Amino acid sequence: IFTMKHLVFLLLLSSVCFFALSEVVDNNFSKCKEFFLDTAPPDFTPPVGVSVKPICQCIWDNNDKQIFIYATLYSTTWKIPVYSAYVFRESKSIGRCDVWYIEPQLDGDPEPCMRPKGYGSKIGTNQAVNNDYENSGYDKGHLYPVLHTKNHLSMLATSTLTNAAPQNKCFNRVAWLEHERAVIEDLESCDEAAYVVTGVVPDMQAPKLYNRVTVSKYYWRATCCLKNSQYTGKGYFGPDNNGQVQELTIKGLQDKLSGFYQIHIFPSIPC
Repeated sequence: IFTMKHLVFLLLLSSVCFFALSEVVDNNFSKCKEFFLDTAPPDFTPPVGVSVKPICQCIWDNNDKQIFIYATLYSTTWKIPVYSAYVFRESKSIGRCDVWYIEPQLDGDPEPCMRPKGYGSKIGTNQAVNNDYENSGYDKGHLYPVLHTKNHLSMLATSTLTNAAPQNKCFNRVAWLEHERAVIEDLESCDEAAYVVTGVVPDMQAPKLYNRVTVSKYYWRATCCLKNSQYTGKGYFGPDNNGQVQELTIKGLQDKLSGFYQIHIFPSIPC
């Protein structure tokens, strides 16, 4: 019997870029807690009327085994992620495959694989699609960036619209890019793996893209790792008034975010 799985396999063979897969899971990220420091996801309280869905971002390897790459808390109301969480161990120069996918499960499709838009009449009800960004003047801004990936599979898994939000082009391509590179240098001095959470503050005053997708007002990042056997954390927030990225303590970052929503980024271990 020719099944959807067979179709996906044939499409994989015909494409240089493999399809990423994701899975919408329970509120505790039960299948991908390893991407959070001490397996504890951030304590996040969504604003009134805002719905969120946890996603374990994963792919199939060459042995048809599902491998989880990172975790995302996605707002189906804003149609952008609240945050993505990942573990940084090393960064390698990986060629980018800029094909973007959607998560059909967010729109009630039983197909578990992330795939291009085009299947099912309800796709896009609860999430952004590529058409939302066309001629918008905004970049698709990665939360888990390609620069922080270590292999081809993790690079592919970042290219999902559940890991991106509309980001000012200049900020994305200059100040935020420089920040991502600086974070690599900082985390390479960790004793072992570093835990990273990168999020977005929505701009509730800006017009939505095609009256659907909320634009990001700020991007933020929190890192924590052992340095000299002591947990060390840093927070980042931007753009500031000069279009740059501001470095903060984790508490300072959480205080700044408290003006928009409540989040405790590393709830079990102080950084």
